Amino acid sequence: MVIKNKLFDNNRNIVSKTCPLSGKHAPEINYKNVDLLKRYTTEKGKILPTRVTQVSTKKQRELSLAVKRARYLALIPYVSN
Repeated sequence: MVIKNKLFDNNRNIVSKTCPLSGKHAPEINYKNVDLLKRYTTEKGKILPTRVTQVSTKKQRELSLAVKRARYLALIPYVSN
């Protein structure tokens, strides 16, 4: 009896996802762009990891730095209630 795992099924097509913050029409990562930063934080204020958002490593570093700067300047909260 062979048990197949859906994650490792050979018949499934794997689609590589591209970084949403890279490319021609991608938004600029800046601490002033609060709407963009809120999209990559949870309701409690934590920064979402790369494996969830599919953001590249380089852009993830820029994003976390921008979130931290915005928190320091009180543009976004450290923790929400």
